[in-house]
Amino acid sequence: MEQLKVGKATLTWLKGGVNFLDGGAMFGVVPKPLWTRRYPVNDKNQIELRTDPILIQLDGKNYLVDSGMGNGKLTEKQMRNFGVLEESFIEDSLAQLNMTTADIDCILMTHLHFDHACGLTKLVGDSYESVFPNTPIITSAVEWEEMRNPNIRSVATYWKMNWEPIQDQVEAFEGEIQITDELKMIHTGGHSDGHCILVYEDGDDCFIHMADIMATHGHQNKLWVMAYDDYPITSVHQKEKWMDYGYNHRAWYTFYHDAYYRALQFDEDGNVVNEVKRERYEYK
Repeated sequence: MEQLKVGKATLTWLKGGVNFLDGGAMFGVVPKPLWTRRYPVNDKNQIELRTDPILIQLDGKNYLVDSGMGNGKLTEKQMRNFGVLEESFIEDSLAQLNMTTADIDCILMTHLHFDHACGLTKLVGDSYESVFPNTPIITSAVEWEEMRNPNIRSVATYWKMNWEPIQDQVEAFEGEIQITDELKMIHTGGHSDGHCILVYEDGDDCFIHMADIMATHGHQNKLWVMAYDDYPITSVHQKEKWMDYGYNHRAWYTFYHDAYYRALQFDEDGNVVNEVKRERYEYK
């Protein structure tokens, strides 16, 4: 498992699943000849995407960013339509660190789309139960409201089996919330109405987790947003704000979905000055 040390924080990427989605949808109105220069595509016009939670260890606490694809929750049709070739191995990943799900102190949900939230619950008998019982789950109030009352568009990705078993664990916030002295969670909107990012600052050390408003390294361009974004112009404005901020602070940018890089650090001009690559392997 790849790791990154930023200030006092240690980040470890867990194995949360992989799927392949249409590259055109992932890059919206950007012409294919442009985005294929930045991110590999297969012969079906699909790009590889991880769904790997990030374990943040800070001041003796364990924070989990999003929860992976889960296990045994998708139908065969969903597996095919979403291009899922691998589901989650979160418990195995934690075991490699001599940890269990009980060691997670808090879960930080950037948003609650199925590919981020399926790992929160599991099927036990004929019903679903929390994978992390008694662990606080933090998300924005806007996202939590839409999760439970989706609209005609979002109903396809906000599923009852992902929220009903954990509703007593959810702590919803407005605007932004300070998780620790160094780490805060900020409601941005854009990809979803309630979408959030994470910003960590420890002296001169900084990382920003843009979640799905910069899903991969191929989305660095401030204008390149997904067709999946519910509010694309909001994504553009928030991306512009936080990319400028990060460039000026030499921030690391961390990824949940990128199949090639775990994190990249940029200079003031947006040039890559440091990187953490993901170890590649073949799917069976």
